[in-house]
Amino acid sequence: MTTQPSTTPAAQQYYYGLGKRKNSIAQVRLYPDGSQVLINGKPIEQVLSYWVYQMMVLEPFRVTSTLGKFAVVAKLQGGGVSSGAQAMRHGIALALVAYDPNLKKALRQYGLVTRDARVKESKKYGLRRARRAPQYTKR
Repeated sequence: MTTQPSTTPAAQQYYYGLGKRKNSIAQVRLYPDGSQVLINGKPIEQVLSYWVYQMMVLEPFRVTSTLGKFAVVAKLQGGGVSSGAQAMRHGIALALVAYDPNLKKALRQYGLVTRDARVKESKKYGLRRARRAPQYTKR
């Protein structure tokens, strides 16, 4: 029994970027010569139905004028829809820098290379939330 060589993106060379935002982690692979965007095996329109999030994910391509030159295959886990889109954007930007280090300057001007490290503050004992204290009553 002979096996045919695979023509799936997994057999090709790719550029990798790991994007993070809040609790979301996006493992992004960019494959040359393609324009499809897959997130967890589904098209971007199914995962991110709101067009603003789709534009956010594709922003690094517009900044570097590489829109339609790469196929994106991403594994997205944790967090919500907004932080997932921002993690994807960060991962794509880092993968583009791995592809061509000269693109880093343009991406940095738009703040796409820097990781946004803000996360939710943990709750403290004796309080209702991280900083919200119970209401004070005089009597």
